[in-house]
Amino acid sequence: MLATLEPDMGLVRAPATRSDAFSRPSLGSTRAYRKDEEIFAEGDDADHFYRVVSGVVRTYKLLSDGRRQIDAFHLPGDIFGAEPHGVHRFTAEAVGDVSLVGYRSRSIEATALDNPALARDVLAATMESLARAQEHMLLLGRKSATEKVATFLLGLAERMTSGGVVDLPMTRIDIADHLGLTIETVSRSLTQLERQGVITLPANRRGVVLKDRAALRRLRA
Repeated sequence: MLATLEPDMGLVRAPATRSDAFSRPSLGSTRAYRKDEEIFAEGDDADHFYRVVSGVVRTYKLLSDGRRQIDAFHLPGDIFGAEPHGVHRFTAEAVGDVSLVGYRSRSIEATALDNPALARDVLAATMESLARAQEHMLLLGRKSATEKVATFLLGLAERMTSGGVVDLPMTRIDIADHLGLTIETVSRSLTQLERQGVITLPANRRGVVLKDRAALRRLRA
């Protein structure tokens, strides 16, 4: 169910260096989705793409054997759903309550011709998504379980204004499906990092305290 929602809640992300082009209300419509609500499905017409205002969105594919592969978590400021061939290749769902701005793909293309700042913003967002996709491909293919979890935590911290604490809006099952691991392996890896003094897992909140970022960077390298 869609509803109007003011962008005053949700996960905070470090602001990207962008123009004001996306702030023009005439270009898009604000939409709200509740936890686990589908935004679009794989195979749907990609007549809209989206910018996250608050909350987190996961995009994923279901494999032929029923397993789920989450390709990305989209944070505030991220743009997702733009497709080169007019069809969505992934399913998108709200991780928790989410506020988005939806843009018509065709109208944005036409507007961008007269608005170079908008075109630059779309290109910058696309390049950021491509860079993260390439990093994720390397992570899936070449890293150990602990290295995957460390890379995920550090990457999330760098994308959020989190200080020393990374709040995890996604579940451990989500993290496992993103990293190509089982939930048990994710839990063991987190426990191992905690025993090594790299992180702390607070008992009263769903988050992680990063105690030794240098060690996390060595695991990510």
